[in-house]
Amino acid sequence: MESTESSYMSSPEAARKRSPPPPKSPTSENAEKPTYVRFLVSNAAAGSVIGKGGLTITEFQSKSGARIQLSRNHEFFPGTSDRIIMVSGAIDDILKAVELILAKLLDELNIKDNDDVEPRTKVRLIVSNSSCGSIIGKGGATIKSFIEGSQAGIKISPQDNNFYGLNDRLVTVTGTLDEQLRAIDLILSKLCEDSYYSQAMHAPFSYAATYNSMSYAPNGAGVKFPNHKEDHSNSITIGVSDEHIGLVLGRGGRNIMEISQVSGARIKISDRGDFMSGTNDRKVTIMGSQRAIHQAESMILQKVANASERVMD
Repeated sequence: MESTESSYMSSPEAARKRSPPPPKSPTSENAEKPTYVRFLVSNAAAGSVIGKGGLTITEFQSKSGARIQLSRNHEFFPGTSDRIIMVSGAIDDILKAVELILAKLLDELNIKDNDDVEPRTKVRLIVSNSSCGSIIGKGGATIKSFIEGSQAGIKISPQDNNFYGLNDRLVTVTGTLDEQLRAIDLILSKLCEDSYYSQAMHAPFSYAATYNSMSYAPNGAGVKFPNHKEDHSNSITIGVSDEHIGLVLGRGGRNIMEISQVSGARIKISDRGDFMSGTNDRKVTIMGSQRAIHQAESMILQKVANASERVMD
């Protein structure tokens, strides 16, 4: 039942022209049963979803009928620098809200149409380990049928043992907006049948609080346990994509020295090839007082965010 990330992956070579909207979920008790979906967005994207004074998120909730919640600033999914969005309600309301959010983020990317071919992007869903089996199915039959039915690429990350108590995995859905929505519809309809899945609805950001609002000291191979010692001995580890590590280091290490001097934190970057489990993110360990850690983390993430914005322009 377990999968590796590469076991179930579809990558249709040619992106297709805009297809009809996804079909409504089957009329059943599951269609109206309250459920939820969680997925990751960058800090900058989270700001776009919220909007000035919360106007955008209020509008999206009003249009869809679903509830939209975001983890707080600096509350990231373990091993990433991404915040969590949870959308809850009936399946059709959820799909409408997700469509509004993803369409908004596509517009922010400012991708110009090329011969009416839609851009293929990725969205990473958060699904508990115990519920991933129902998506995979016996011998991978269910996930293969979802890939064929949606024309989206779907892959499930391996279980990450680098974080003590982390019981969630990432399900990456790649495709056009329509393909992603069809895949999410199929996945969510399946998860509604899983009694374990609904249990997490009332604690959407529990790991965000656990891993990001508390102080941690390294223990063993990257496993994190709470550190209740003096304020100066705190540490956290965040993930920065390998392609952006150069921005954090700077020429001759200039950037990382400046961040360290300004914040008062000590910063250690893992060796090349030493990644967060299941990702291409290098480990950046920040040590110091709580205030120093937060300032250094903000400076690092800002450098990465600035680079991402330049790429989008």
